[in-house]
Amino acid sequence: MPVLPWLLVVILCQCGGLACPEGCRCPLESRVVRCTHGQLREIPQGIPRDTRVLYLDANEITGLPDGTLRELRQLRELYLSDNLIENISPAAFGELGSRLQLLDLSNNRLQQLGPAEAASTLRAKMRLYGNPWHCGCSLQELLEALPLEAETLEDVVCSSAAREEYVGHPFALLLNTGIDFCSVQQRTTDVAMLVTMFCWFTVLIAYVVYYVQRNQAETRRHLEYLKSLPIKQPSPEEEEEEEMEEDTLSTIL
Repeated sequence: MPVLPWLLVVILCQCGGLACPEGCRCPLESRVVRCTHGQLREIPQGIPRDTRVLYLDANEITGLPDGTLRELRQLRELYLSDNLIENISPAAFGELGSRLQLLDLSNNRLQQLGPAEAASTLRAKMRLYGNPWHCGCSLQELLEALPLEAETLEDVVCSSAAREEYVGHPFALLLNTGIDFCSVQQRTTDVAMLVTMFCWFTVLIAYVVYYVQRNQAETRRHLEYLKSLPIKQPSPEEEEEEEMEEDTLSTIL
């Protein structure tokens, strides 16, 4: 059997043209990689570099660390729905963020999506529903930085927020009513600082009052002790000596 053709196949696989990670399917010439229900806990290694569509949905992936997708420069669609993703590193997408056309993050465990400065490079259509979003200033800044469609914004529903009455409402609807979560957070911070300062001031006043009262009590106890001391009476000899000294002094004068 000729060895050269098989050697060429191995070289092509190592270069990324035909390689396929374990638990995934890579149909030839489709440039689509399907890893759905692959029981994956992280992004697999060895994904062909020319992949344009990557299905990683319905796995157990918990996060996207830095440089996870750095080599997939031709990727246009990324499906990560129905995983356990709780955090996404700001550098997870890198330069890929400006080339992605679709990013599906639905039905995960995301509360935040990372700093607005890092996420602002994403230009893809996004699916964000089914996540326990925490509605606050960070999420507001993020959504303002991303070019999201109206239907995508409506999918972001508050699972937690600074105020209980916001829970269960679409975040975009709350913003449209004029609520500014950043100003709410600032007011909350200011109130917390005032409460903290008041507590410290109260403790200081209490300590000063305690210190003054303690000194007064010690002073009273010392005076009472001095009053309780017996007065020493002079002996007859001492009285006689004092009289002689007085007589001598009178004679001299």
